[in-house]
Amino acid sequence: MSDMVTIPRAEYERLIEAAEDLADVKAFDRALAAGGDGMPHDALERIIAGESPVTVIREWRGLTAAELARRAGLHRVQIHDIETGKRGGSITTMKRIADALDVPLDDLVAA
Repeated sequence: MSDMVTIPRAEYERLIEAAEDLADVKAFDRALAAGGDGMPHDALERIIAGESPVTVIREWRGLTAAELARRAGLHRVQIHDIETGKRGGSITTMKRIADALDVPLDDLVAA
């Protein structure tokens, strides 16, 4: 036989939110412990606001589109088209861009 506890919905929702917050804090702590340089807050805000992650991270890294293209082994027009949303990049292309920007692929393609 299992024990059952009944609580008000508002309390249940508060507990769920607290659990989610704790998971976020733990993820943040793991990221800090892993080291590396975190993305600046203003860059994250730009991405959240809908700017192209490729553009934002490229600018944060101090690269021109031409330099990024050279480092990734791509044509400058490909970078331009991806940054402007004219076309998406294949996984292979996005991986090359991520490697050239020294960020995980997820930073460029996560929704």
